[in-house]
Amino acid sequence: MKKKLISLLLALGMLGGTQTALAAEPAAQEAAPLPAWSYGMLADGYSLGLFGDEIYTQHSQTVTTEQLDTMTKVVAGKLALLEVETRPAAEEGLVIDTTRGGVVNALYQEAAAYAFPGIEAGAEEFMTSVGALAGDGSSLRLEEPCTLLEAAAMADSLILNLYDQQNAGSLGLLWKADNGEGNTLYLLGSIHTDVNNTYPFHKQLRDIILNADQVTFELDFNDQAQIAEFAAMQVYSDGTTLADHVSPELYQATVKVAAQLGMDEQAIAQYKAWALATSFQSLATVDETTSSNAMAVDLYVNAKAANAGIPIDAVETYAFQGGIFDNLSPAYQETYLASGLLMAVDVNTVDQETRDALVAVLGEEALEPATQEAIQAQVDQISAMMETWKNRDVAGFEKIYNKEAILESDDELNSKLFTDRDPGMIRYAADYLSQEGSHTGLMVVGAGHMVGGTGIVQGLIDQGYTVEVVPNP
Repeated sequence: MKKKLISLLLALGMLGGTQTALAAEPAAQEAAPLPAWSYGMLADGYSLGLFGDEIYTQHSQTVTTEQLDTMTKVVAGKLALLEVETRPAAEEGLVIDTTRGGVVNALYQEAAAYAFPGIEAGAEEFMTSVGALAGDGSSLRLEEPCTLLEAAAMADSLILNLYDQQNAGSLGLLWKADNGEGNTLYLLGSIHTDVNNTYPFHKQLRDIILNADQVTFELDFNDQAQIAEFAAMQVYSDGTTLADHVSPELYQATVKVAAQLGMDEQAIAQYKAWALATSFQSLATVDETTSSNAMAVDLYVNAKAANAGIPIDAVETYAFQGGIFDNLSPAYQETYLASGLLMAVDVNTVDQETRDALVAVLGEEALEPATQEAIQAQVDQISAMMETWKNRDVAGFEKIYNKEAILESDDELNSKLFTDRDPGMIRYAADYLSQEGSHTGLMVVGAGHMVGGTGIVQGLIDQGYTVEVVPNP
């Protein structure tokens, strides 16, 4: 091949700050105040796809039949994954409407398809027993209209409690480091995507998040000034456009592919090649198992911790991560963009002009079946990595990711992602463990940073700290 494809595994296993340039932004809206009790369920409900941004403005409105239908479908899908023994449907149908009682019936009906303990007790008693139904102290208010927030809370509680009951949920690639004197730092290796039914997290992992004194990420996802700075880094500010930095053929191919995703040329032209390439690669991993809200692991943990009032810290800055890509050579960025496009299109149906543009950058082999099989293998590897993540299979992840092979390659991006960043992360973790007093923290960074001879786990061990994989519950 004229120029090798850029590996899809690199950024997804390593980088936590490259937000997708092509992601649709929610319409600006003034958020209505949410009751304090609801903050604990927002991250889970959103990640599961029970609701979207409308929860902020519609939470006190009566749930619509469409919204309830969405929730019941999510509940049905998540409960089916538990593979609990099925049971016959009840002979008499339940009344389903938008009252609290009707919502209870709708959600219970999904659970009643399986032989969960206590399911025979009926809708009210079962939903109450699993923490999905509560009243005001005097009654369950079943005849009253059910708000969107109440319905979401019921669905969220039902899923989480039944998963907890079955000892189920994603475990995460999780290590525990301690200094032997009272300081503990949990290390959660993230894969920056949302595939293979990532949610819900196992109770063990949710509890570790909520019991942390501090949660540290690669970036502070709540720093609006940094986010704005990073957004500015993704676009040209010198009066040029994408057309001035890539070949005319590759530019036109980018415009065509982006148009299929709802982006017009004026919007696309302002973005730098690396920003678009990262976006196309990320979109290539989305499949039918992705939550409707496509919430990457890091963002879920951040929302869970921030909503609980836990202090957030960061190892790096958006400017630093953006600089990793901004400083790539022009030739590499063009290859990066072409590789991203190749992953986003069907070469069997794409027009000849786009095919020619890709071949001009990547070579004739880019369109051959062997290359397409290799691309699919990369996408399949992401899915396989997420399975190891869900099952806390560290050895399985290390085998798939093969960090040593990545470090030995001559790819321009590798040294920037690994060699230049692992030491800083090791130093941050060691500093946390060496502080005075007794502290329990959680550090969430790309799983690629955790493993291998240059990774955080080995780096801490080399400094004398005890680091072990957290036993599965």
